[in-house]
Order: sequence, then structure tokens, then C-alpha cells
Amino acid sequence: MASSHQEVWQGGTVASTRQLTPEIRRVEIDVDSPIRVDPGAHIDVRLRIGETEERRSYSVVEASPDGARIAVSVYLSPVSRGGAAAMNALRPGDRVALTQPMNDFPLRVGAAQYVLVAGGVGVTAIYGMAARLKAIGADYRMVYAGRSRPLMAYLDDLRDAHGDRLSVHVRDESTSLSVPDLIDSVEPGTEVYVCGPIRLMDAVRRAWLERGLPIADVRMETFGNSGWFEAKEFTVRIPALDLETRVGPDQSMLEALEAAGADMMYDCRKGECGLCEVRVSALEGEIDHRDVFYSERQRSAREKMCCCVSRVVPAAGGSAVVTIVTT
Repeated sequence: MASSHQEVWQGGTVASTRQLTPEIRRVEIDVDSPIRVDPGAHIDVRLRIGETEERRSYSVVEASPDGARIAVSVYLSPVSRGGAAAMNALRPGDRVALTQPMNDFPLRVGAAQYVLVAGGVGVTAIYGMAARLKAIGADYRMVYAGRSRPLMAYLDDLRDAHGDRLSVHVRDESTSLSVPDLIDSVEPGTEVYVCGPIRLMDAVRRAWLERGLPIADVRMETFGNSGWFEAKEFTVRIPALDLETRVGPDQSMLEALEAAGADMMYDCRKGECGLCEVRVSALEGEIDHRDVFYSERQRSAREKMCCCVSRVVPAAGGSAVVTIVTT
């Protein structure tokens, strides 16, 4: 089934590219049909990966006021599924197919205070939010955590723009972020926006719930390839369709099922909306839940999973096989 987004596909021309860090490359694209771009927006891009054409999502870091030029930053992750390499290969003048910006992670204007939390390349979704809050004179602060300064994209730009509203936590400088301390410092009525690895978001959610703060006041966006375990090949079966296929470490279950001919439901492809949920009827191994849709209790039940991002990993010495029923 096609995405329920009101997708509008268009063409674009790569205007410029530059390396921000050894792992992150900025790509600027002049789009054919510009629209206004709000903070938190993303685009989907069609890419040729091997013998197939696939789509990948990228947060819009910046855009011109009329939306005619947009910038994304691409992270070449060790668990990349091929999209990052294809995006990194783009050069000025190349044509690409992309959607007009869509937004599953909107910034709500009007809160008393804001805390923006970026982990690693999650800064790409948070960068524009900080700029908008500064522009409207909001009461905000931004927290940026990373492994080392040379790997933290836009760090100097953010410091110049936001001054002491920005706090930086760097693991190799022994200044790692303490999530419980951060959440303890949040005043009631503050809205918190988080983008980063699954471990960061899980820690924020746990600390938030422990404080008894309204869950509606914390909003998260995840990476589709951020999980608790290394991505490994596994098998998925749908008995009702007489279908069995392998899911490679460089593809999602959703992509593998689509390639095998299954008509799947989906929307965000980022583990946020739950539309791609499948019910698990048998399992060999463990589910690596990579979504931010389920509660901790739902994840522990092992009865369902978001097939756009979550995976199965083998138990010690065992195999990794999941049998599902599509919903």
C-alpha cells in the first residue's frame, strides 16, 4: 500500500556538496517545485542502490526562505543500508527525484520553554528548530551530545548562533550527557524535542516517565538504522501468503517483504507512526525494537513489531526467524 502521506514528488538539481565531518556530508539541492519548509521537516529521495530503486528519508537542515534550495546532511553509518553511499556520490549538476518536504516532527510554537536535545547526527533535525526559536524570541536551550568534537556537525555554527543557550557534551572529553540530570532540570510546561540514537531516546523517555511529566510534552524522532544490536541477516515468514524471504543486514524487513511481492502498509518508514505494525506468531531469536512508537511494556511482550525499522537477532547459538501476520 502506498504511503498515506500526501506525497508530491518532484525533481531537483544538486547545487553543492561538502564534507562536514569524516562521517557526514552536506548536500544542497535546488528543487523544481519549492514550498515553505518548517523545522522538523524531511524529504524522501529515490536512489539507485544495487539493482533496485529505493527511497530514503533525510531531515532538512536548512532551506532558503522560499524553499527553493534545501540542505540535508547524510551520515555514512557503519550500518547504512546503501542510501548514504548513493547520496555521498552525488555531485553538483546531478538530478535527483525527491518529495516536497513532509513533517512528522513539527515544532509547536507557543510553549513557555523549550529544550532541544540532539544526539550525533540527530542535530540535522534539531538545527532548524533552534534557529526558528531564536528568530521568534522563545525561551529555549539546546543540548548537543556526541562522541568527539571533530565528528559533531555544525558545532561551531551552533555555538556562534546560540551562545550560552547551547550546552555540549562530548564522550571522549568525559563530559557525557546525564539524561536523568537533564530531565530533572526541566520545568513543568516545557516542551522537549529529541532526535538521536535509540538509546538516547529510551533514556529520555524513562527519565521523563519517572518524573511523572506529561508524555505529550516530549517529542522524538529516531534514525531508521539505530538499534540495540548489530544488524544481521534474518528470515521472515508470512504463512498466509506462502512467503518466506531473507532480510539482509543492509535492508529493512519492510523493504525485503516489498521486494518479495508483499503488499505492505506503511507511512513514516522511521518507526514513529505504527502503521507498518505486524503481529508476531512465532519467533526464533529476539526482536531488536528500533521504533519510538511502542511503550516499554509493548516491546517486552514480543507480540508485534514495526517492520519498517525493527529487526530480529539470533539468540546465543541460535537462528533468527520471525513468522508474522500482517495487519
